[in-house]
Amino acid sequence: MLQRKAMGKLIAWKERKTKQALLITGARQVGKTFLADAFSAENYKVCAKFNLIEALSVKDSFAAAKSGDDLMFRISVASSVQLVPGETLIFIDEVQECPEIVTLIKFLVEKGEYDFILSGSLLGVELENIRSSPVGYLTEIVMYPLDFEEFCWANGVAPDAFALLKDVISEKAPVPDFLHTRLIDLFHKYLLIGGMPDAIVSLIAANDIDQVRALQDGIVQFYGKDISKYAPKDRRLVIRNIYDLIPSELFSQNKRFRLSSIENVKRYTQVQNELLWLIKANVALPAYNVKAPVSPLLLSESHSLFKMYLSDVGLLTSRFPKSASIGLLNGKPEMNLGGVYENFAAQELTAHGFALRYYTSKKIGELDFVAERKDGSILAIELKSGRDYKTHTALTKALAVPEFDISEAYVFAEANTELVGDVLYLPVYALSVF
Repeated sequence: MLQRKAMGKLIAWKERKTKQALLITGARQVGKTFLADAFSAENYKVCAKFNLIEALSVKDSFAAAKSGDDLMFRISVASSVQLVPGETLIFIDEVQECPEIVTLIKFLVEKGEYDFILSGSLLGVELENIRSSPVGYLTEIVMYPLDFEEFCWANGVAPDAFALLKDVISEKAPVPDFLHTRLIDLFHKYLLIGGMPDAIVSLIAANDIDQVRALQDGIVQFYGKDISKYAPKDRRLVIRNIYDLIPSELFSQNKRFRLSSIENVKRYTQVQNELLWLIKANVALPAYNVKAPVSPLLLSESHSLFKMYLSDVGLLTSRFPKSASIGLLNGKPEMNLGGVYENFAAQELTAHGFALRYYTSKKIGELDFVAERKDGSILAIELKSGRDYKTHTALTKALAVPEFDISEAYVFAEANTELVGDVLYLPVYALSVF
């Protein structure tokens, strides 16, 4: 079974909640249902599960409920197990199919007889309405694809190895050769496989890239179908066009998403809602430009200048011809991997709670990412895919500007730890413990 860090959040919810239902959200195929099933099996004597996509009659019944009591009666009728107060979890999956019932759950949660978990895909963006409901009775957990550390766990790396990695990185010391070699090898595989659970399970079971790519193709097709099903009818083609453009835009000269790439679009306001749809669906990760790396970054953030990444690096590289896989696996690609490395970094930083931002100016150049810790300290982050990773003109110039609030400067590359002046060079996989 794949180990997920989010399991700890579910356990914490059960231990600390008073009268809150749990809402698990995220893009399709990131493991929401699998996690909730594993959690219920370990923590409840009884689980009544309903999938509103698979059971259309149940969806129609729940949608007809007029009150909390009416919904509870309908749940009891539809349940294949006997509901036992105080011992039962009621798990409603794919709740975006019937979002109106979520407000009725509030009244059932207040009674305290049963625990409730709701799960749904943000691809529908129907769940956006749930967030505007009265707060206080929903605890939300957003799930992402497996991050690199979780991927390594699935491939037999012990948690102790990451404890060691954290220690040596905190001391700015080189990673031991045996661990460095192992993690670099897994990093190359992660670029191909990504963090989608089904792709990882397929890799472990069959060790066949063709099977993995078939699953990845299926996920991309599902995303397209969900755009066709849930997005506003008059904007579906534009949303799909934006999503399909992300890989090519990442490999443009400055990696910034060019609005001019979208047919008949010249201004951000023309596609603002379409971009937000993809972002809220968690299938695209935006990095917004800031006017200066000065805390708080939010105050200088510009949404009209942005880079866009896919939510999973494996879905990105699956768009490449299969022949490119050999170079990715060997760490000697025939193509520039800058966009792939940045997508990996965006995925890791997002999973670890960082907002994605970057800085660019004609005078300085571009910093791939600027991140802000909770204490307000600013981190300048560069990703290097080649051997000349110690060449970073923009970072050097930015560090020389006294008005900038850069507290820490990092370059992540396929190299071991080394501190040179104000710049700390780290193995690219060290983003997993950042």
